[in-house]
Amino acid sequence: MSDSERSPLASTRSSRKSPKHISRRASEGSESSESTPLLSSDATPRYDGDEDSARNADIASIVDVASNKSTKTTSWISPSVVAIIVLAMLSAAIIIVAFFVPAALEEYTKQALVLEPTNLALESITADGVRARIQANLRLDSRRVKNEHVRHVGQATTWLVRELGTAETKVHVYLPEYDNVLLGTAGLPSLSVNIMDGKNNAIDFVADLIPGNAEGIRSVANDFLEGKVDVLRLRGKTEIQLKVAGFIPLGTHSIAESLSVEVAKLPQLPAYNITKVNFLEEPIPGQDEKVMAAEVSISAYNEHPISVDIPELGFEVLVPGCSPYDPQILVSRAVTSPVAVRPRTDVVVTAHGRVRELPESLTRLCPGTTSSPLDNFFKKYLGGEAPTVFVRGQKQPVADTPGWISEILSSITVPVPFPGRSFDNLIRSFSLTDVHFTLPSPDAEPDDPESNPKVSGTILVTAALPAEMNFSLNVTSVMANATVFYHSKKLGELNLRDKWQPANSTQYPANGGDEASLDIQSRIQDAPLEVTDGDVLTQVISAILFGTDEVVLGITADVDVRIDTVIGQLTVKDVPAEGKIPLKPLSKDLFGTVAPKARNIQVIDTTPESVSLRASVNVTNPTPYSAHIPFISIHLYSNGTLLGEAKAENLDITKGNNTDLMVSATWHPSLSGDEGVMRGRNLISQYLSGYNTSITLKTHRGSIPAQPLIGEALSKLNITVSAPRLSLPGGDTEEDKTHFIRDATFHVLSSTATFTLVSPLEHDTIYIERVNATALYNHTETVGRIEYDLPFAAPPGETLTPRLPVEWSLDSVGYEKLKEALGGKMKLDAKAVVKVRLGQWTETLWYYGKGIGASVRM
Repeated sequence: MSDSERSPLASTRSSRKSPKHISRRASEGSESSESTPLLSSDATPRYDGDEDSARNADIASIVDVASNKSTKTTSWISPSVVAIIVLAMLSAAIIIVAFFVPAALEEYTKQALVLEPTNLALESITADGVRARIQANLRLDSRRVKNEHVRHVGQATTWLVRELGTAETKVHVYLPEYDNVLLGTAGLPSLSVNIMDGKNNAIDFVADLIPGNAEGIRSVANDFLEGKVDVLRLRGKTEIQLKVAGFIPLGTHSIAESLSVEVAKLPQLPAYNITKVNFLEEPIPGQDEKVMAAEVSISAYNEHPISVDIPELGFEVLVPGCSPYDPQILVSRAVTSPVAVRPRTDVVVTAHGRVRELPESLTRLCPGTTSSPLDNFFKKYLGGEAPTVFVRGQKQPVADTPGWISEILSSITVPVPFPGRSFDNLIRSFSLTDVHFTLPSPDAEPDDPESNPKVSGTILVTAALPAEMNFSLNVTSVMANATVFYHSKKLGELNLRDKWQPANSTQYPANGGDEASLDIQSRIQDAPLEVTDGDVLTQVISAILFGTDEVVLGITADVDVRIDTVIGQLTVKDVPAEGKIPLKPLSKDLFGTVAPKARNIQVIDTTPESVSLRASVNVTNPTPYSAHIPFISIHLYSNGTLLGEAKAENLDITKGNNTDLMVSATWHPSLSGDEGVMRGRNLISQYLSGYNTSITLKTHRGSIPAQPLIGEALSKLNITVSAPRLSLPGGDTEEDKTHFIRDATFHVLSSTATFTLVSPLEHDTIYIERVNATALYNHTETVGRIEYDLPFAAPPGETLTPRLPVEWSLDSVGYEKLKEALGGKMKLDAKAVVKVRLGQWTETLWYYGKGIGASVRM
């Protein structure tokens, strides 16, 4: 309490004034209708400088006159005369105190009064108020008075009066700026105070405090909480009976005093810590139903000398509506336990609340939005922010709590920041299994949402549950928008916002040292994957194809979750989730494992420079992924030279063996000019001759027409695959199946030879238009030469060529060996340059065959 608040208890100004004094006070503008207190508060309006000077001059003149009076004494004065003189002096002092020094005494008391509260304790709560015990130290300290004349008058007066007493008093406090509504009434007992300079008074009394108009208290409290009050003005009124020295009555005085309190200087609410938050299921006594219960404990340090026992109190908890102008929504009711507040100790408040069901207004979507008030609350809470809840007293009293407390508390609404709970790092594992990719249709435009590839798969998440969540919950469906990263670089976005994905969950309570957890499983179907950085995609695929370490994709998501709880189904939006998707690198012998085999090859078109083929391909998919490919185009390269293009439509690739995949290819080396023609000729020649050949597959902007970015990004990967070994029909061994020329028969006398050819085509005929060949023994020794320019056909399967003329090398070792093998067989090699024709396409190829079985006949 300030000095000004105690001034009415210390002294008053008597209503009896001399005419001169009344005239002077009237000229100063004082109110004639009520008396002014002897001791004013700090908030009493001060006089201006001129008036202070005039008043101090009056006081000084009074003091001077009194000091210049001399008392003549003689030795013959009788005791009666002495008594009369003493009585006269005492009367004069009383007259001076009562009529001449009030202004000086008021100024002196205002500056010299020292009030030190030592304890405030609420002894009991009554039916209409509280009974408080107030303890304080009160004294007058003249050293605090600056004006020397005022200090002297005050010291002399208080020494003369010594003690000032009051009878029992009731003080009424009003709020002038709130239509003078009654704030409260304080019933004070009789008091006696020693007012001598420096004399300490240990005040200890019990006062009855009765609250006033509840509406007035509500108005002030709400304005204060909203920050609308900078200075609070109070006006106190009372009728006080004063006594000097405990027995000389000074009459009853009407006192009205105004006090201005700066809100910023008031003691602030102490900082508090929420030490416990626990949500749990709680059965309803006598029923089979359960409700959601919450237990909250708050701890704060009381640094003030205040002691009070607070009974059980009932409160209502509300959350904001859609806008600040909408009514707040009642969510639950809570009851606090009895609280013992003691000076300079920690105070612990425990509250227990229940929620049976959520009001419809809490879950209804706000106009023009896709969120409800509950969504907005959870979004802040789960994001680690502090959403605001509102707490107000419950109007219906709890237990033995007096009704006046409930009435006041129910009229005050206090905003309370509810500490948010960050759910970062709660995802313990995140995996995606049974992944199926669907590439976009070639008819989709690049900017069309249908142009994004789609992903299907089973999401498995294990999440740790916060310790405060001790209730059962079941996730029934999810929606999400996820961002995928690789090495902290954004790869793309996985959009699951279009529809709810079904889900189920299994909850595991905390057990021993293991935390409580929740396993969530959801099957996503055709979720669009938007690749935003092609370079990152290239890095990921390269690491999967050629790397040795596990590839880890990071994922962050805002997840909408539907949860079944005891209070009904909740929809929680924008729950932050973060996890990792580990991907194992593929086998180093990936393409050997794939083992593509083409069969049922058909020529579907030819030009003088190109051949278009279609074939059924059998491959093995060693990855854990499957895919549907409406269309894909891949360029074929050899040593960096474009030779042709392979296409596939409506492919369904499953895990493991895949048979009869229809693939088409166009062989068109002339697209790369003369160099392309040369490289194409050499590649076919090497392949037919049984050499180990390879071809490089590269994507391009048109590989996936709807996603040119993906095709262009993957083109940076050089995927080189070995051509599958030629497997021709017939043959006794695997080696035989690779020989385009299966066997030969040499006729020595007629100098001719015939060959058995095996065509790689199953439906189309190849025409041999010219042959220039050499037969060799032991790889180097010439046996004979064949030149033949009459066309002949090589239809599907095995074909016996016409007799081709042979020019023997009669003086060669090879020819001698041929004669030695007459009537038998020998192994020969063959080198040949052959001009072939397939439809309109013609090409001159070279062939080198080893270990061809040759029969020698006469």
